[in-house]
Amino acid sequence: MTFKAAAIQMCSGVDPQRNADTMARLVRDAAAQGAVYVQTPEMTGALQKDRVGLRAILRDESADLIVARAGELARELGIHVHVGSTAIARPDGKIANRGFLFSPTGERLSSYDKIHMFDVDLDNGENWRESSAYEPGSQARVVELPFATLGFAICYDVRFPQLFRAEAMAGAEVLTVPAAFTRQTGEAHWEVLLRARAIENGAFVIAAAQAGIHEDGRETFGHSMIIDPWGKVLASAAGTGEAVVLAEIDVSAVKAARGKIPNLKNAREFTLEQSAGKAGGVAA
Repeated sequence: MTFKAAAIQMCSGVDPQRNADTMARLVRDAAAQGAVYVQTPEMTGALQKDRVGLRAILRDESADLIVARAGELARELGIHVHVGSTAIARPDGKIANRGFLFSPTGERLSSYDKIHMFDVDLDNGENWRESSAYEPGSQARVVELPFATLGFAICYDVRFPQLFRAEAMAGAEVLTVPAAFTRQTGEAHWEVLLRARAIENGAFVIAAAQAGIHEDGRETFGHSMIIDPWGKVLASAAGTGEAVVLAEIDVSAVKAARGKIPNLKNAREFTLEQSAGKAGGVAA
């Protein structure tokens, strides 16, 4: 089974309407080039550091502009549209960093809340406390589509290989990592982490990214890419600017890679023993 996939690179600002229009234009471009699965980046709807400003544009998913537009696009174009994520108001007053997958009929097939929160102090003085605004998810997701089985993740999740291993063991052939990686961490780790997740799980990785300098002042790394199960980068974008990254996905390559390196099959349970070192030594 083969299908054409697209990763959409954006530079989302603070206005959801403008971002929705950009998303629609790029998704249509991808579909016109034959993509039947199109993924957008993390925080497609808005990148907004100011919490007051963010809450002013928040909606629950039934009223969210990006969610509605993505469903319409999927139905209009007859493709699967995966909103990498957008900020969603939860009933408890908290915020979810939530991704959505829509079928070619416009039906919402699944959603995924980012599990791991990016709470970090960087060397350049930047500090991020994602948990101060967002409620982490607790449920991994795997969805079987007509052409492949997808596993879900968002951005910082890429640093937690146990999530991807669990999804691969559950049958995921394509691992998805929409992101808004900072420029500093992206330069150091983005590609190597994505390729590692592909190699260690014998799976394709599709990663749509935010790219460039945003209205709220942050800078994201870009370099959206699609990687095969052997760790080869099939297609990638630059570090700035909008882009549509396309690749033909041959799902049989997953079985081939896992046959050559059967680490999923060879995995074993084990226990961990921790011992204290003994002081002392041989007298001179």
